[in-house]
Parts: sequence; C-alpha cells; structure tokens
Amino acid sequence: MSDLDLLTHLALAGTFVILTLSLWKIRTPKAVIFGNIKYKMQYSKHRMIEDIKSLSDYHETAAVLTELIHKDGAGSWPPRANHTHSTWPKALQPYKEIYLQLAPLLPRPVPSLDDDVNRAQISKFRSLFGKLLCERIDLVQVKQLLAAADAGQWDVFPRDTYNAFYCCIASSRHAYRWATIPVVKVAQLENVVSLPAELDEPWAYLQNHFGCVSSSGNNTSNLLLNFDVNGKHIFLINTGMSHSITSSEEAFSQIFYDVEMLGLPIYHDMVLATIAFTRGDKTTCLKHMAHIAAQLRPLLSSYYDRMHDQKIARSVWLSRVQGFFAWGIGHVDKTSGEWAKFDGLSGNQVMLFQALDAFLGLEPYLSSRDQERNVPIRQRALCKAFKKHSFRALLDETSKDETEAQIAREFSEILKRLRVFRTAHRTRAKAYLSQPAPERLPMTAGKSLLKSDTNESLQFLDEFMVRRLAQTV
Repeated sequence: MSDLDLLTHLALAGTFVILTLSLWKIRTPKAVIFGNIKYKMQYSKHRMIEDIKSLSDYHETAAVLTELIHKDGAGSWPPRANHTHSTWPKALQPYKEIYLQLAPLLPRPVPSLDDDVNRAQISKFRSLFGKLLCERIDLVQVKQLLAAADAGQWDVFPRDTYNAFYCCIASSRHAYRWATIPVVKVAQLENVVSLPAELDEPWAYLQNHFGCVSSSGNNTSNLLLNFDVNGKHIFLINTGMSHSITSSEEAFSQIFYDVEMLGLPIYHDMVLATIAFTRGDKTTCLKHMAHIAAQLRPLLSSYYDRMHDQKIARSVWLSRVQGFFAWGIGHVDKTSGEWAKFDGLSGNQVMLFQALDAFLGLEPYLSSRDQERNVPIRQRALCKAFKKHSFRALLDETSKDETEAQIAREFSEILKRLRVFRTAHRTRAKAYLSQPAPERLPMTAGKSLLKSDTNESLQFLDEFMVRRLAQTV
C-alpha cells in the first residue's frame, strides 16, 4: 500500500468512525441509545473488519488482529458461535443434548449444609453425566473431527461450529466439576476430579487450538462463545430457578459479550491511531485517540448499567452465578512432575481491558503463567503487539506541538476513565462478594479458595484491586 493510498484510507476510516460516534450523541433514553449502538455495530461490523484486514500488510497490530478475527472469531468479533443444533456434525450433537437434559438437575432451590447429603448429590450427578456420555458419544468420530480441524479442514468442521463446541465442552466440564449449584464446601475441598474421557480428550484438542493449557474454562470459552448469532444465551446454569436468579445470570453473562461487541470499534481505532502516529500523521492520530476516549463511555456503561442490585441481584450472584465459573482443582504436570492447580474465569481475562492496558503501555495484570493458562494465544499476541507499538511514552502534555499535547491529553482521558471504572468495580465487587453463602467457603472464580475468614478474604482481594488501580497511571 502506497503512502497516498494509506492517507486516503485513514481519512475515510476517520470519517466512518465520526459518523458512527454521532449516533452516541443523540439525546434519547439510554436504553434506546444502547439498542441503536447494537444495530449500528451489526451494520458496520463488516466494514470495520474489512478495513482492519486491508491494513494487515502494513502494520503488525492490524495483521495480528486480522488473524485473531479470522481464526478465533470465525470471521467476526465478538467471535461467532454457531449453536444451531441441526447444523452440528452428528457425532457432536449428543454433547449439547446431554447438557440440556442434565441442566435442570444442576441447581437446587435450597442448598444443603449437610456434607453427606452434598456428597451423595455430587456423586449421583456425576455418575449420570458419565453414563450418558459413555452411552451416546462416539469418541473415535469426535476425535476424527477435531483432527480434521487441526489439519485445516474447516469445511468438515466450520470455525463457528468449532467455537460453539468449545463452549459446550467447557460448560459441560464446569457442570461436571461442581455437580450442584450453589457450589458447596465438599466440592471446593476436592483437589482432583477425574473427568470422563468424553470431556477430557476433546478438551486437549480445543485448548491446543486456542493456545491455553488450563483444565478450566476461560472467559472466551464459557462467556463470549455462550451466545448464538442472534444473541441468545445457550448453556445455562440455573435452569428452572426463579426469575431473579435466571435474569441475574443472563445479565452478568451479557456484560462480557457486550464489552467485546462495543470493543471492536476501539480495536479498530487503536490500530488506526498507531499507524497514523508511526507515519508521523499526528492530526489523524489525534482524531482516532478522541474516538477511543469517546467510545469508552458507552462501553463502560454496559457494566455500570447492569452490575447493580436491580439487574444482578446481590442475594443470588455469589451462590448462584459466580461459583460455577470457578475451578480450583489440578493434576500432576507430566513434564515437571509438580502439582499444578488451576483457577477459573476472571474479569482480568477480558481482552478489551488487557488490550487497552497494552495500548497505554501498562504492564499486564495477569502473570505470564496465568495468561498462558487462561487467555487464548491470539488474544495474547494482540496485546503484545499493542504494547510493542505503544507510543504514549513518546508524548508530553506540555509539548509546544499542540497536536502532540492533545494526543497526550487523550491518553490521560482514557486512563482517567479506566481509573473511574476500576474504582467503581472495586466498590461493587466488595458488595457482591460480601453476601452470605453458608454452604461454601470464601472463593472467587479467578483465585479459587481464599482465607477461611470472609473479612480476611475480602481484604486479600481488595489489595489486588488497589494494586491494579495504582498501576493505572
């Protein structure tokens, strides 16, 4: 692509984003604005993805993002998952049927505080799950399909179906691991759970494709991919429970999907801003920086508007929703011979916030080990590319070059909004995590069992959040 072509391309991209942003400035009720954003996003998603793809030969950030969208997103972002049962290969269909058959048996209206009763319930559920898998799954055929995907035969196993199957297996593994909702102490205290081969062997293929090494599911497998192309939530935890419980589960899960849906224009602008700055075109860079800061407002609202007691009931979230996404078991590592214990899902696995931190030049919150365990490899690659090409450190808000100074101020505005978000999250998280759950020990999905005393556990978690807030500068 010539410099003239690139200048034209960046100018057109800037015009397109300005038109998109104009939608967000309409003075209409918040629900209408959010609905319109969704409509506009669907309308413009293809254009943005094609725009990113056209720049993939010009800059590393565009190339890595293009590969992520193609390979993990099935050509879309958020990633597309084909949950239409009749379109799945016949060998895979029983997996979904079994989950849906057992889903009503997973939640219990009133959790028992009797360990023996809970052990019996867990054993009964796992026994039935294993029996159905053994009777109905042809593991040879399943592995043949997964091997075909490994060989690049995506006509045999389309990427969007592969994504849905990843979600199905991840959800099934978590259902088998806990075997009852709410999660109970006797399950939390387990160190090892032997999962059926029908859930273990496909998982090895799937995790290899996505580049994760954990035995637990992750934000992508259990949340992002748990919505079909029409936005329907598929693998549910609390089937048959009260509206307060099911709506809280739905609203919580929707946050993660909507963050990535509203994140696509931000990824687009981060790529365009990086390219413009690399070329020395500070005026165009400033436009895209302003777009990023402006687009953070509706994106963060998708969290603020749901993470409160009216949408996600505090009385049910800890016991009925959060526990399912934990893991807290492990195995002996075949290479090192050491014990490896795995944690479950965490908000820190959300790609948008990892990418923003990288774009800002901040160090990642998750350790390299935790990233390799729970963040898909192509998501990690995107964040590394943004970190590598971060240009914030090259700017000065007091520069005599007014455009450069304004770009620096836009970076500060992005940081300010992230700090406000992390402060609000710290407050809300403590309110949700402090709810009573006598059937279980203190635990988070992302850090497994905590200290036995609830107050000590909350203090432990608060220190993590305070530390990240202090790093957001």
